[in-house]
Amino acid sequence: MKKILILILMLAPLSLVAQAQKFGYVNANVIMQLMPEFTKAQNDLQTLQKQYADEFERLRTELEKKGTEFEQVKDSLPQNILQRRQNELQELYARMQQYEQESYQNLQQAQQAKLTEVSKVLSDAIQVVGREGGYICVFDIASGIPYISETLCEDVTEKVKSKLGLTGVVAPVK
Repeated sequence: MKKILILILMLAPLSLVAQAQKFGYVNANVIMQLMPEFTKAQNDLQTLQKQYADEFERLRTELEKKGTEFEQVKDSLPQNILQRRQNELQELYARMQQYEQESYQNLQQAQQAKLTEVSKVLSDAIQVVGREGGYICVFDIASGIPYISETLCEDVTEKVKSKLGLTGVVAPVK
């Protein structure tokens, strides 16, 4: 019985070595730049940003026009009309400022939502590759990990690109 127990204890470390632990890494930024979902999100955000900018410009032009008209006639206006027009200009200016703040916040929220959607698709693909490849974990080198041994870890970026249907796609040059 003792001999069997000693034999098991001696062979146990060998069985652990036989089950080699696998670690992988990806560059999520490179993959994300290639994803059509990312390109669509960028285009959607640019369109939204242009809509906000156009509306802000319309408000600014309206304020400028009314301000110029007011300056031309303010000396000839009775006090009550003068006060009312000044209030209208102040309200328009306040509305323009509020619109600018709200549009900025809305754009930030839209950007966060779009990025979350794209990140989810990428994360799901990384998890599938990790499970299928039997990796203990897959690190994202884009997240600022100071060192990853390329001899002890496998670069699975191409596998994730393949899972997302991005094989052969080259990153855009900036």
